[in-house]
Amino acid sequence: MGQQDLMARAAWLYHVEGLTQAEIGKRMNLTRRRVNELLSSALEQGIVRISFGSPLIENAELESQLRDRFGLDDAVVVPTPADPCLLHSVIGRGAAAYLDRLIQMRKPASIGVGWGATLRQTMQHMTPASESQIDVRSMMGGLTHGSEINTFEIVRGFAEVLKAQCHYFVAPIYAETAQSRDALIAQSVFRKTFRQICEVDISYLSAGDVSQQSLQVRYGLPEGVAVNDLSALGAVGDLLGRYVDIQGSPVDHPLNRQVLSPEFEDYRRIPCRIVASGGPHKHDILLALARAKLPTIMITDAESARAMLR
Repeated sequence: MGQQDLMARAAWLYHVEGLTQAEIGKRMNLTRRRVNELLSSALEQGIVRISFGSPLIENAELESQLRDRFGLDDAVVVPTPADPCLLHSVIGRGAAAYLDRLIQMRKPASIGVGWGATLRQTMQHMTPASESQIDVRSMMGGLTHGSEINTFEIVRGFAEVLKAQCHYFVAPIYAETAQSRDALIAQSVFRKTFRQICEVDISYLSAGDVSQQSLQVRYGLPEGVAVNDLSALGAVGDLLGRYVDIQGSPVDHPLNRQVLSPEFEDYRRIPCRIVASGGPHKHDILLALARAKLPTIMITDAESARAMLR
């Protein structure tokens, strides 16, 4: 039997019939080392070609493309569920697994979090830990009702699962006017809070859109502010309550001067900035944030990733 035939025969027995290298050696009267050499040569010479049929492999390719296209430090792409109602849960599970690994690897001293349904699902799926050295901080004001938009519940939930310290930002998401916002920030307690927010090691936020699916559009906009007014100025969604256009630049609306959250310039000083969101209504805002290089790590679903890359 020639070399090519030996390689083909050994490869067939190994990859198709599932025999071990020891079993192949016995059947073909070869040493195990020789079988190993034949299998390696079969791969090198293209006699055997390995392909992956799992949809997760496509997701890994999408992650690589997102990193390359938008200069991300990392990306996580989860399968898009057939039922849209499961999207927050699926992305939350993927984010929870990523955060579990990231916290173990980096041992951060502080983590800043926002609010939203995806973050709520994330904290519910994270592995309980004992990280008493970590400070979990709220990165923005919020509302006092609704489990997904109650900043107190989100921050407390992350702190509980990590057995970490908990620091609330006791403020509304928007002040009544830009002047009242500036007056609040001028107070020493708020200045200190804002400084600590921007000094966290890791931030974890979700992105908001301008559809009626957005919790902020439904419950968080101040009285008298219509989402159509924001859309008319080119807004495609928000991060930290700051509405941006498709290029990721803040739109010229008074709301962006009333929001009680860090300026983007300060936010960019955070070394690890994770944004997790997905779904058709989030495609534009995710693209905008990636273009503006606001996140360093993006966690989304496969359909959203493909839309961004298109």
